[in-house]
Amino acid sequence: MPWRLIEEEYAKNFKGSEGQIAKSSRLAFGALYIQITESLTDEKTREHIMENPHMQYFCGMMSYTPEPPFDASLMVHFRKRIPAEMIMRITEEVFAQEAFGLMDIPASEVEEENDDNDEIVEEENNRGTLILDATCCPQDIKYPTDIGLLNQSRELTEEIIDILYKSIIEKYEYKPRTYRQVARKDYLEYTKTRKPTAKFTRKHIRKQLQYVARNLGIIDNLISKGASISILNRQLQEKLEVIRTVYKQQKEMYDNKTHRCEDRIVSISQPHVRPIVRGKEHTPTEFGSKVAIGLVGGYAFITNMSWDNIPEASLLPVAAEQYKKMFGFYPKAIIGDKVYPNRVNRDWCKERNIRLSGPALGRKTQEIKQEERKQIYEDGKERNAVEGAFGTTKRKLGLDRVMAKLPDTSLTIVAMSFFVANMERKLRLLFAPILQSYLKYDYDLYSLVLFSESLHFFL
Repeated sequence: MPWRLIEEEYAKNFKGSEGQIAKSSRLAFGALYIQITESLTDEKTREHIMENPHMQYFCGMMSYTPEPPFDASLMVHFRKRIPAEMIMRITEEVFAQEAFGLMDIPASEVEEENDDNDEIVEEENNRGTLILDATCCPQDIKYPTDIGLLNQSRELTEEIIDILYKSIIEKYEYKPRTYRQVARKDYLEYTKTRKPTAKFTRKHIRKQLQYVARNLGIIDNLISKGASISILNRQLQEKLEVIRTVYKQQKEMYDNKTHRCEDRIVSISQPHVRPIVRGKEHTPTEFGSKVAIGLVGGYAFITNMSWDNIPEASLLPVAAEQYKKMFGFYPKAIIGDKVYPNRVNRDWCKERNIRLSGPALGRKTQEIKQEERKQIYEDGKERNAVEGAFGTTKRKLGLDRVMAKLPDTSLTIVAMSFFVANMERKLRLLFAPILQSYLKYDYDLYSLVLFSESLHFFL
């Protein structure tokens, strides 16, 4: 583990010496690493570190202690102090050299020996292969519907009205009417309908919009009469602003008879989450952050993370420039799916002598067509590696359901998952010669299982 590099990056969070002494960078980074590896919650992570001596040693403790190393709520602060950008910089520093050593490059292309002074002269030609792809990391939110968002907005505004009314109850003879029982009955009428028609759905959306608009008007009236918005807690204040935006978006879509709008909010508790259209058969739309990676030598390097649905093809130059920054030269070939070889990317790669996977434009002879199909087939086999990287991080490291709530901490979990996947690959390559030498001898299966278990405990 690059503890020295982690300490240098972690120390940038603290500019002065005043205040309470912070936890060490090794404890913070190690706790996040253990949480991702074991797929634990914040509380379970604290308990596992408290119970296991090897985890305490991994986090920098020189002796075992039964006391909890930190409070579970500090895991949120660890994720804030170790942002995704920091993990991406550490990933490039640690695994760039490892990826360079695993590139399938002939020795004649990497270096040539000078007979005069025996120095190594590097060529300026492109080298290596860059595999690109993008995916969505879904957040832990309820599947959004227009009726569900409006009903949740209505319930939250009713809660806010109750709090504000109590603060200025002497100025009102009667409590403002919200018709919450009627609104609840209308909502249940829709949810209990098995196959609601479009006309039926539009009717109930109109009703919920009217209820929310009425409640927002009551809240504004209470504030004008002297109720202070500061008596609400921070979560309710933030949700009130989100509800106002949700109402505007839903009203705009209702008036225009459409289901799309700019920066559409799909979760009141996590307004940063956006719908990501992926076009898959079972899940055509996912809700979370979109992550684009470049795979080099089996190691994944994040090229872009965003909550917006950025076109994947536009990120190809960014990934190629990142490749050049890490290794000093452009890749010899870029492999991706069918969205990458558009005309803009073709021209960009042609200027830099980069082969972009995919069929070339224009008419071709039968012989060229056969060679092209063969090349596309070989590129497709290589592209399976990036799909395997996504499968590992989603099934094993928890990226199929990100449990963090804040936008920055969610991206921290995504970046840390790819760092853990890279580190596990490095460990496999490190201990592969040991296991291969062990398999040369004629041991039974039981002794092999004991060896693998002891090796896992050692790691």
